[in-house]
Amino acid sequence: MPQGPYKNKAANLGVWCLANLILIPVALGECNCIWEGSFVDVYENTDLIVSGNVVASKGNSIDLSIERQLRGEAQRQDIRIWLQTKNYCRPNPDQFPLGSHWVMALKKIKEDIPGGFDPNTPNISYGRVDDFILSSCGGYWLSQQGETVSGNLIDGPRWARNTKMKPLHLDILSSYIGGKITREGLIKYSKESSALNELLLDTRIFLKHQTREFSTE
Repeated sequence: MPQGPYKNKAANLGVWCLANLILIPVALGECNCIWEGSFVDVYENTDLIVSGNVVASKGNSIDLSIERQLRGEAQRQDIRIWLQTKNYCRPNPDQFPLGSHWVMALKKIKEDIPGGFDPNTPNISYGRVDDFILSSCGGYWLSQQGETVSGNLIDGPRWARNTKMKPLHLDILSSYIGGKITREGLIKYSKESSALNELLLDTRIFLKHQTREFSTE
């Protein structure tokens, strides 16, 4: 029996399947970018890491009121963050409702982009110099509830935003960003409960104060 047509069909099917497998990560992402990793993999490539709450939203931007600066320095307490429009690789503004709290690793807009800002649509644009952008190509943001954070912090699945990690105390994340905790230590903390995180943190603070008091005697 001739097998030529069947071989061609099988080959075409194989090419189709391979093409779709290649395109799946792109389809799952918000744009045509490659996944850069979880929060711990991407934060060092940003200009500012802050904890804060959303106080305004207009067009494709939000205003974040900074409650705590974890890395870098902002010149204002309320900063403007430009999000998704056109084919920019950024999250949708709807993901950050008014009053919600976040930890964000942000990149600063340092130069004008040709066609980036249209005065006729000032609320829909790439963004302005000295404002910030939030990338969707990695775990650049974590949800914050009280003093704990959660999200794609470390070794999370690609494009996943709500992972199964237990809430991590913000002070522990700050210590990691500041180089006081190793990646292995952070993994250990992230596997513990939030209550144990607070207990471990309180113990560290207590021992630190005890050491200071002992050294001054």
